[in-house]
Amino acid sequence: MKAKIATFLTLVFLVAINLAIWSYVNNPLKLPSWSQTMMGLTYNSQRRDTNPLKGIYPTKQQIGEDMALLAGKAYSIRTYTSLEGMEVVPELASKYGEHLAMGAWIDNNLEKNRREIESLVLLSNQYPKAIVRVLVGNETLLRQNVEVEQLIDYIREVKKRTWKPVSTAENWDIWKVHPELAAEVDYIAVHILPYWGGIALEDAVDFVFDRYHELQKLYPDKPIVITEVGWPSDGQPYGHATASLANQAKFLREFLNRATNENLIYYVVEAFDQPWKIEIEGTAGAYWGLFNIDRQPKFPMEGDVLANPSWQNWATGAAILSFILMAAFLFTRKSLKLTGKLFFGIVANLAASVLFWSASIAAAQYQTTFSVVFWAILLMMQLMAILVLLTESLEIAEVIWHRKGRRTFQPLTPDPEFRYPKVSVHLPIHNEPPEMVRKTLNALAKVDYPNLEVLVMDNNSKDPAVWQPVQADCERLGPMFRFFHLDNWPGYKAGAINFALTNTAEDAEIIAVIDSDYILSPDWLKSMVPYFDRENVGFVQSPQDYRDLYQGTFKTMCYWEYAGFFNIGMVQRNEYNAIIQHGTMTMIRKSAFDKVGAWGEWCICEDSELGLRLYEAGYDSVYCKQSFGRGLMPDTFSGYMTQRFRWVYGAMQIIKQHWRHFLPNKNSALTSAQRYYFVAGWLPWFSDALALLFTVTSLILTALLVADPRHSELPVDAFLLPTIGLFAFKVLRGLWLYKARVACSLFQALGAALAGLSLTHTVARGTLQGLFTSGKPFMRTPKYEQQGPLVAGLLIIWQELLLLVLLLAGIIAMQSIEHFDNLSGRLWIAVLSVQSVPYIATLLTILISVAPNYLKGHQLSADQMDSDQ
Repeated sequence: MKAKIATFLTLVFLVAINLAIWSYVNNPLKLPSWSQTMMGLTYNSQRRDTNPLKGIYPTKQQIGEDMALLAGKAYSIRTYTSLEGMEVVPELASKYGEHLAMGAWIDNNLEKNRREIESLVLLSNQYPKAIVRVLVGNETLLRQNVEVEQLIDYIREVKKRTWKPVSTAENWDIWKVHPELAAEVDYIAVHILPYWGGIALEDAVDFVFDRYHELQKLYPDKPIVITEVGWPSDGQPYGHATASLANQAKFLREFLNRATNENLIYYVVEAFDQPWKIEIEGTAGAYWGLFNIDRQPKFPMEGDVLANPSWQNWATGAAILSFILMAAFLFTRKSLKLTGKLFFGIVANLAASVLFWSASIAAAQYQTTFSVVFWAILLMMQLMAILVLLTESLEIAEVIWHRKGRRTFQPLTPDPEFRYPKVSVHLPIHNEPPEMVRKTLNALAKVDYPNLEVLVMDNNSKDPAVWQPVQADCERLGPMFRFFHLDNWPGYKAGAINFALTNTAEDAEIIAVIDSDYILSPDWLKSMVPYFDRENVGFVQSPQDYRDLYQGTFKTMCYWEYAGFFNIGMVQRNEYNAIIQHGTMTMIRKSAFDKVGAWGEWCICEDSELGLRLYEAGYDSVYCKQSFGRGLMPDTFSGYMTQRFRWVYGAMQIIKQHWRHFLPNKNSALTSAQRYYFVAGWLPWFSDALALLFTVTSLILTALLVADPRHSELPVDAFLLPTIGLFAFKVLRGLWLYKARVACSLFQALGAALAGLSLTHTVARGTLQGLFTSGKPFMRTPKYEQQGPLVAGLLIIWQELLLLVLLLAGIIAMQSIEHFDNLSGRLWIAVLSVQSVPYIATLLTILISVAPNYLKGHQLSADQMDSDQ
């Protein structure tokens, strides 16, 4: 009870800290207030369900509601068109005492231009009190819709037909290069938008006034009206300009106060957000409004400003999720020390907060059908990354801060009166080098166990020169060894050992399986068979170990990469009776086959699948991490990849066959701990598949960004956790756990990390193919394989090389575009860089594997070590 109370208080403490951090990050911004009426606002009447690009416009009633809302907010309203329903604006504005700067939209549609001008002239004469100035065109020259001469003709025509001051609205740089246009207008109507100039916020207001004064000097006899000035509250970064609600509030309050002091005439762009503009201006185009699309103010003009007004809702959601995650994991971990619970709790709170932070970004944005699907996929992938992060965090906590294990097994010394049950050792072989198998058989002949038989099954080796020497060795070693040559035998390795089951001595009680390259320690059986005196023990597993550790740098890397699993993962899983059975150095109670069936010939990881069935049948396992036999590692990187692909593909086959047992229900034959550790053990492989999907997505997005920087948005926030965050955590986790559990140096641990990273793409392929295909044939790991030339090795990893080249090209392209010279651009480059690391690791590992064995002078060969046996 005390432990549960301590755990509960720990959870409450961490959630309180989490909420405090949310509160600190979202402290109200202290900004200069603005308490006066604005000079002017630009107005576009579109709503959520309208879109001028589709010919869908608001009603007169809706426009009237807008005029009522804006009354008193600004002295004047600026429109962009005199058609498309905006003909009613002068009438409605007059009702609320608003002045108007009425505009006519001019583009390359000459017929529509004529209708715009006619409507503008008609309205300006019909409502002389409401309309104080008119605008013929908006950024017409900037868009290059008409020639300057044509625009001047339109301006002259309107000036002749109305008494109102006439101009055209253009960007400040357009006015600088067109003095002939300035000569025709009654006032300079200028747009000064520092955001689109990529100007940093702290320089933005100065930029506006510098451009304004520059035009004053250039045209001293012309009044200047700033017809667009503002800042977006969301959207992609543009150069050094960052769009955010806080930045919009800072810019506008500073500008409004200064503009009042200098008596500027201006129109803030704009009254209401316009999501439809995303299609033509990119995401930032939607967010320039003082009000959102639902006509709600984004922030007050007086007092403090909240950068995320709804942060409390998101913080509460994150707190609830983190509490649920911590409770689900920690209340069942009685052996976990308080420090471990704190560590896991911190990670859980951080992960939940990142997820809700990303969701808050998506919720604050205007979404299209595509973006909804995009964000849904990204958040699901983030959730998957969080699950991986949590399981690996729990592994760290349990390894580092776990109380003394209750299921730590050591080699046993049998009592003098111990009854030695008969063991039948099954040795399947296929096209194995006879000289290698001979070493395995000689070691078996030296095993110190009084009741033993050895069955050697040669499975479909076609060349008699390969299998007949093995047959001769078995005959030489005596009647304890029986040899079977199986031609055209189905089921691969599983088929061969199933054949052995049917030919096992009737009095045998234990089946032992080893691989053809393993040299056994003579005391293996005597040390481990006594565990079968426990009636519920179904199988006993010893670790895989290797004797060619010193045959070059490549094999040294592989050795320590394997060692991590057998010294960390298997040891921890053993505490919860949830180990992975392996097809070598394993013993199974023979009677268990009668209960669960034979080896699964449908699965290319028949060993792991049998172990799972034994657990489902209620059997226990024993894992002793002491090495009792050593085999050979793959000689080439190709063999290393093939072996890992088989393990991953087979695991996916097992998941598809046994998935019901992994669900948390009473019908599952597995314990909750077994369900957790099997799923948690496979999650890192799903993480690699997830990383591949993120990488492909990143490449597609990078191509879009490079092709159209202005209208594409960097989804950096959604990518940081699954890429940079998860990658950094996994590397640190690996080094931390190796230091705690694996007797190797830091340099060797780094080599293991490099080897593991080099298989990332292989694991991803195995996961995806295993989930969506079936019937992959058994893939044997060749022994004594000759190393091919470098070109052949590079061809093997052509997919990794292609992705690496594309990622590097994306990095170079992003660096070359000035638009991305900002924090978001640099973070995106960091994302691409991190995504390229596994592919660089693959290239480095294969170069190491094919490099000359320059260390042979001081390294022992496997043959030398064999001679020491």
